[in-house]
Amino acid sequence: MTANEEAVMWVEKYRPKTLDEVVDLKDIVESLKSFMRNPKTMPHLLLAGIPGTGKTTVALCIAHELFGQNWKTFTLELNASDERGIDTVRDRVKDFSRYSRAAFGNVPFALIILDECDQMTGPAQTALRRIMETSSRTSRFILICNQSGKIIEPIQSRCAIFRFSKLDRKAMIDQLCCIAGKEHVKLEPTAAERIVDYAEGDLRHAINTLQTAASYRDGIVDENTASLVTNEASPVQVQNMIKKALYDNFVDARKIMYDLMGSYGFSGSDIIRQMQRELFKMSILTPEQKADLSDIIGEYDYRLTQGANSDIQLSALLAQFAKVGKASGDTS
Repeated sequence: MTANEEAVMWVEKYRPKTLDEVVDLKDIVESLKSFMRNPKTMPHLLLAGIPGTGKTTVALCIAHELFGQNWKTFTLELNASDERGIDTVRDRVKDFSRYSRAAFGNVPFALIILDECDQMTGPAQTALRRIMETSSRTSRFILICNQSGKIIEPIQSRCAIFRFSKLDRKAMIDQLCCIAGKEHVKLEPTAAERIVDYAEGDLRHAINTLQTAASYRDGIVDENTASLVTNEASPVQVQNMIKKALYDNFVDARKIMYDLMGSYGFSGSDIIRQMQRELFKMSILTPEQKADLSDIIGEYDYRLTQGANSDIQLSALLAQFAKVGKASGDTS
């Protein structure tokens, strides 16, 4: 492996080049493959969903499969959050779409990929709608966004919409293990689970976290290293804090909370987010108790976003947990 190859970020190094390599997303991939079999039938596409789920990767895979090694010649790729004004649409997009580049096999159009198009201004979207309408013979658009609701209806109606949800947990773990094997990194199962929990369905975030963790201990990624990189407390500690609060041991629960904030430097929001996650893993709690405790967590999370003191609010949160535990009797 050359020095240049070693310097490449793993998220780019292992980005799929074909639709068959895309992680999870089986239904979306199968639908897109049907267009690839007869490119003339391919409509404009709108790929919407949370970050890190493969939207841009899928768009680039389509370009690779349509045009092969010449994909850059026939593809215009823009990030609409940086170039989101009407001038970009009128100049670069309109100029590219105006002329036919249909000299590649049976693909009668060029491809225009607009990433983060939900950041485009209203006038720019209106201009884009007109271009999509007039250039359909020479161009196809792939629009990528996080929130499809920010795209005007006339554009949505001209596109086949594919919605990307959080990736399957097992698929993410398998992909991390595959990358770790290729990079000669020893990835322990518990560490892989911690990284996937931390990424919350964002595979790009998970791969970047794995690469960071692999640089800490000469290619060994265990649970402690994963905790260090993700800046999260041990699930055991958080669950222990919750249990002590519920079992009417408020003082010990508060001590654990201060240890997490002081020893590890976690913010109040970090601790609340982990409490919410670990709450639903605790089998000792009934669904009703989880619902009541989630309601309490939501209230105190809101208070922190309004600038309230973290120490006081987290102490009050644990006190509320103690009240729920006392009212419910024995939670074991």
